Amino acid sequence: MSPALETVLAKAGLNVTATEFLSYVEDATRKLAPPHPDPATYFSVDQREALLDVGLDLSSRYSREADPRARAVAAHAVLRDSALTVAEAAQRLGVDTSRIRHRIAAGRLVGWKDKGGWRLPAWQFAEHSALPGLDVVLEAVPSDQPPLVVAAFMTTPQEDLLVGDRPTTPRDWLLAGGDPQRVAELATMLGTPA
Repeated sequence: MSPALETVLAKAGLNVTATEFLSYVEDATRKLAPPHPDPATYFSVDQREALLDVGLDLSSRYSREADPRARAVAAHAVLRDSALTVAEAAQRLGVDTSRIRHRIAAGRLVGWKDKGGWRLPAWQFAEHSALPGLDVVLEAVPSDQPPLVVAAFMTTPQEDLLVGDRPTTPRDWLLAGGDPQRVAELATMLGTPA
């Protein structure tokens, strides 16, 4: 296995072997890759004509162009690797595993079913508790938003959330005692055109 990949994973603090990480990447690629990478073959003749009429380019990507899926696949693999199991989340919060499942069902924690059970993104946890104000934020997140989109939002600095004069992430804003309603207002916009 590549020593360079193992070094990158270690520097990133990811507790995963290079082989496991590459299997996550392969799995994410299958999930995120369109079934028809050539746009022209994905659509029917009538659909292609309509799209071409409005000026869309349906030509294949040039081989020298970077594949835009690569960043999403890597982010998905990191999200999956850093996620907690139900047992790990229960231990972190000092509760029984049934309480974690109840919080997932009630929308007070987010997660997804994976091989071996539920996975809960790490961004939603503080050291020994759930992120302060998390329930307010999660209630505002549109239900059609996938975990990767929510994770990106919660871990990306937002211009509307300033600590001092610097934009901060919604996660750090909440950890610093910021008003969860401000994050919730931003969260309602997930999935809408900018």
